[in-house]
Amino acid sequence: MSESHQDTPAPGASPRASTCEGAPARKRGAFSVSEMLRQAEVSPLDEIDLQDANELRLLLRGESVIDWHRLDLETEADARRLLALNAFDWDDEGDRRRIETLRSYAVDYLHRVLNFHLDEEVAYTASFIELPLLASGKGTRKQQRSACVLLKVMHILHHLDARELRTRLALADTELFESVEQSVLAIFDQLRSSGAPVVEFAWSRKTRESLLTKMLVKRETSAARVFDRLRFRLIVKRAEDLVPVLRTMLRKLIPFNYVVPGQTVNSLIDLRDLAIGPSRLTTDEGRRAETNEFSGANFRVINFIADLPVRVDRLTRDNPGLHDQMGDDDRGDMVFVLAEFQLIDAETARANEEGESSHEAYKNRQHARVRERMLRVTSEPRADKKLQRALRAAADAEAKALDSDKLLDRVVQADES
Repeated sequence: MSESHQDTPAPGASPRASTCEGAPARKRGAFSVSEMLRQAEVSPLDEIDLQDANELRLLLRGESVIDWHRLDLETEADARRLLALNAFDWDDEGDRRRIETLRSYAVDYLHRVLNFHLDEEVAYTASFIELPLLASGKGTRKQQRSACVLLKVMHILHHLDARELRTRLALADTELFESVEQSVLAIFDQLRSSGAPVVEFAWSRKTRESLLTKMLVKRETSAARVFDRLRFRLIVKRAEDLVPVLRTMLRKLIPFNYVVPGQTVNSLIDLRDLAIGPSRLTTDEGRRAETNEFSGANFRVINFIADLPVRVDRLTRDNPGLHDQMGDDDRGDMVFVLAEFQLIDAETARANEEGESSHEAYKNRQHARVRERMLRVTSEPRADKKLQRALRAAADAEAKALDSDKLLDRVVQADES
């Protein structure tokens, strides 16, 4: 995973960035962000609850929700918000039917494959909207454990089905990217209009040249392992604004359960400085992404990957041919799009564009490694070569000056003799 330096737009492409001056109205994307999420108020940071704290830790430490053993939701509104973040509308009959299909399959898998016997109410009789609350300890200990296990299996099953559905749809990546872009932009337009401290918001798609360079550098040469084809970059006013904005993103935009484990780079927020108390869910040192060898030693950023759900109802519910192809194998109405998010404060953004941390220096080091790998000879980055030439020139000038001094000394000595 890269500590993403922002790519410059491809030739002929318009820059995709906006500032606090406002933006034109945009059509709503298929990534379902309900009005409930748009209108939800986010409490001040000093009122952060345990669920917020756990979600922030998971994201910043690169952990997996599968390692969690409980949720910490309080109300049905919290459960509905969690479903909405995952692009499900509990008031929609088709979505409720899909959720129950996932639940039935997950229960069967747990019984038949793992010989895991769930609490009867959790498995069959409780309304699904109650399960996140039961997983938060709003029932018996057995119900809490059963609900948590069941939700984990449903989470993975839904993702697998979405991946399978994606292979069956005649849908270009560019169309999916545009859908996600429009939805993310709508959220950030709303945030800025409400006074959120977002100084700059930019988005980009990785160019063909950048993808090729990345594949030539990486040990894994499969394009499936490139997570940052679609990227969003936020700059906030001050370092103190990072946590509030990040929490708002988790409340309104990003399903914490689909933050990709092991792909987080966090060199800006020290969790020990957050007044959110110890977590019952912390199990280890997290799963941070590997350090990007091409980034400068002083490059600092919060960088993470999320799998965002995209509704494709128009291609599934209104496509009889697809239903005939799938038969009874219902894969739902959602696919996922990987997106990279980068969050920094204004002062850090300026520092990241200086010296060895700059994007130009980053690209020079990356291109030098590609040449080295292609030719199997050591190749110095261009910037390093320029420095070496300057140093050699200075050394040559100094040597000539020394030679001149020695010659002058010999002349003086000859005159004295």
